[in-house]
Amino acid sequence: MAILKKRKSVLFLGALILLAAIGMIGKLVENPAGFIRQIALIALIGFIIYLVFRRFMGAGPGPARKEQRQFLKAARESRKRNGHKNDSAGRNVVHGSLASLRKPKKKTAAHLTVIEGKKGKKKNRASF
Repeated sequence: MAILKKRKSVLFLGALILLAAIGMIGKLVENPAGFIRQIALIALIGFIIYLVFRRFMGAGPGPARKEQRQFLKAARESRKRNGHKNDSAGRNVVHGSLASLRKPKKKTAAHLTVIEGKKGKKKNRASF
């Protein structure tokens, strides 16, 4: 029965699209200027609805937008700290000195402490 229902809905949708196409062709043949004006009006109304929807639905900062804003803020602060101006990431900047071509020194590892635990003791497991 599910196949029959699916087939009916496909036939109904196909008939609806066919009638719409016949109506559009008839309107285009009868009054081309009116048809173009009507299509332009529909497109304009759709664009206005899109802008209104985007304005109100996008007003609240979502998680991704908030994270992006925080990332941009951190990047600006990092640039200020490091003294970079408007350097683009993709552009290779060549400096005249050989010191800039040398490998930078490795930073020392952070001071780590060992926490003594119960690694040597075996668990007291119940045997069945």
